[in-house]
Amino acid sequence: MDVRRREFITLIGAAALRPLAAAAQEPRRNYRIGFLVPTSRESPPVAALLDELRRNGFDQGQNLTVLPDGFGYRNDQIERIAASLVAASPDAITAGPELPLHALQKATRTIPVVGMTEDMVGEGFAASLARPGGNFTGVSLLTPELDGKRQEILIDAVPGLRKIALMADANTATSAHLAQLQTAAESRGLEVVLRSVAKRDDVIAVIRDVKAAGAQAINFLATPMFSVNAAPFIAEVTNLRLASIYQWPEDAEGGALLSYGPRITDMYRLRGTITAKVLRGTAPADIPIEQPTKFELVVNLKTAKAIGVEVANNLLLRADEVIE
Repeated sequence: MDVRRREFITLIGAAALRPLAAAAQEPRRNYRIGFLVPTSRESPPVAALLDELRRNGFDQGQNLTVLPDGFGYRNDQIERIAASLVAASPDAITAGPELPLHALQKATRTIPVVGMTEDMVGEGFAASLARPGGNFTGVSLLTPELDGKRQEILIDAVPGLRKIALMADANTATSAHLAQLQTAAESRGLEVVLRSVAKRDDVIAVIRDVKAAGAQAINFLATPMFSVNAAPFIAEVTNLRLASIYQWPEDAEGGALLSYGPRITDMYRLRGTITAKVLRGTAPADIPIEQPTKFELVVNLKTAKAIGVEVANNLLLRADEVIE
């Protein structure tokens, strides 16, 4: 190649690259995200989400601002916080489960929302898992199936179980889902005590009620009401010598007899990955709804000893973690 021609091509290439280099040197954009989640700002799940954003290049104090409201909400605050977040026009909102997502669905059709709930499609937040189609994407937890799986594990774990309680969140549980679980338990020869709780403040009283009704075990159906700051409930169940199963592996590590499901920190981290895609400019409509792929069965033998239950050996062999 002629030397002059090579120099000309080099000059043209350099000129073409100059605008890109200039753009890369511009002050970095500050991204703003909001939260409407039941956990506190300092909780391990939120820390996991923010760490995942940091790993994807969105770091607090550098190019990411987290709006302060929306952590650890009460149900009567949801509508107000949703309106406040939408008015602040963040680049994305991380929210869930069902009640805050419905509030945001009413408040905005444009701000990207990365949700996590029991069934993103069934609850009307996405057209399909592959193509959500609107301003919502996120994580669907498979809860209807997992509530039933947890119930089977609880029945298998406690030899001689005769009466089981189903504890549901009255704000979100459907009669069809509860009927399905009741029928499944009765088909195993068990009597069922069904209780729906409308307020967190009533949970301990209802636990005592199911004990008085003769229940020997409780299937705590999936809801933040029972899983966020669950320590008082776990302590009361243990004190009453009731067997129980919870949604998150972290619950059994915190003292519950049994838990089965994905780790909540993993699910928040997954939402961090999805939020990073949104911040990079991908429309929620084009980001498939994710589902958990890893489920852990945790058995707490310390609790089993405290409540006088000898967990079936076949279940111990299936466990991913046994706490002794």
